Amino acid sequence: MPLICKRVFRQIFCLKTLFLFRGVFEQLLAEIEKRCLSSGGWASGNSRRAGIETTCYALMALHNRPSLVRDHAVDLLLRTQNPDGSWPAFEGDDPEGCWTTALTSIALRSIGAPSGPIEKSIRWLLNNQGREGHWFWKWKFRTVDRAVQFNPDKYGWPWFPGTVSWVIPTALSVIALKQSAPCCRTEPIVNRIQLGTEMLRDRACPQGGWNAGNGIVFGSALAPHIDTTAIALLALTEGNDTTVVQGLNWLRQACVDCSSPYSLAWSAIACAVHRDEALNHCIAGLGKRLSSTDAISNIETLSLAAIALKAAEGNANPFEEVI
Repeated sequence: MPLICKRVFRQIFCLKTLFLFRGVFEQLLAEIEKRCLSSGGWASGNSRRAGIETTCYALMALHNRPSLVRDHAVDLLLRTQNPDGSWPAFEGDDPEGCWTTALTSIALRSIGAPSGPIEKSIRWLLNNQGREGHWFWKWKFRTVDRAVQFNPDKYGWPWFPGTVSWVIPTALSVIALKQSAPCCRTEPIVNRIQLGTEMLRDRACPQGGWNAGNGIVFGSALAPHIDTTAIALLALTEGNDTTVVQGLNWLRQACVDCSSPYSLAWSAIACAVHRDEALNHCIAGLGKRLSSTDAISNIETLSLAAIALKAAEGNANPFEEVI
């Protein structure tokens, strides 16, 4: 889509969403703030311990809403960072860090946090890779373990260190690296971005979109997942890339019958980045399912919905790369 058309499309859609969903958006933010933990951050489900993923989404939703709740969430993230620059899955867990490191880097950058913790996290990401990046595992996947069809030379990031690459942690890590200022993108950063994007293209499902890990297992094509596809598309922003085009085509069709506000929110965030026409449908469907915010127990869904509504209005999208 030409740049001028993208701008016009976004301005028209911005006015529409402002009129229809402004009340819903304010309810989302109020509900998110109400559910914060007294110690800072947010818990997932019925847990009383802060989850790093949950806190990151909530913080991104509240990023331009100054409050003690927001400040306490930032403090939680800063004090839970491991000495090596990584973050655990929950407060007090995983001293070796995990996939939430990329997500926390994105969240902290979106609210203008100090650069020191973010730079430490980037160094950790550069030193972390899927197990198939090791020569022994490359040999194993090429010769002995052929159940899963993929190119082991193209690896990304795992959920936890020492395991194989998966789509979501790889996509989020690519986004975190892409958000480094262009002047600060060293050769290792550029190389890992390239390798990560190649891994995502290699693991795409034949019919378009992405499953959690691989597109083909035991010779059979796996079904794509909506949220995984949307997150992968956030990392792959080259509009004329065949894999991106196929992924967007699949996502448009999948969203038609989607009833999950969580998946619709991720889809809207991805469509906003790609300036895709399906954004209108995703936001309309999301708005219908958010008529009662107190009926949604999942903080992640509430937060992602708020992020999606802001992105649709033309506000800064925390998952966009730095140009």
